[in-house]
Amino acid sequence: MADILDGVYDIAVEQETEEHMEKKAYITEEEQKKCRKVADAFAELEDVDIVVVDAGRYGFVKLQYYTPPTGFENDSTFTDSREMFEDLWEEWLHTQIIVLAREMGAGDIDYDNFFKRLPEEKQNELMGRKQIFAETAGIEI
Repeated sequence: MADILDGVYDIAVEQETEEHMEKKAYITEEEQKKCRKVADAFAELEDVDIVVVDAGRYGFVKLQYYTPPTGFENDSTFTDSREMFEDLWEEWLHTQIIVLAREMGAGDIDYDNFFKRLPEEKQNELMGRKQIFAETAGIEI
């Protein structure tokens, strides 16, 4: 009986090894190209410790909040360019709101409430950037 179980285990290990050797892709080539354009469109986020890297067949990874010597505190993986665009857009908008809040001397902020209190012209300016990012990234909004 032990020989049979060992044989079954050996077969399972061999199959698992073969599956890993196939190098399964988690992102299509088309989405990889689209995600690259999105990452390039939001490259300025690197200035605020948000980096998007191409992880090859795994997709794209957003890394946030670098602290030496431990590295990045947060990471998110994307295989869909639309999802990645919306996530990076939110990051960009939040960083802009934080900068404005600091300039205005606001303490703790609620992003939505702070945005609503901005002059309409400033709101329109910020929201207009979404269209610019979308055009640069080749995303329709």
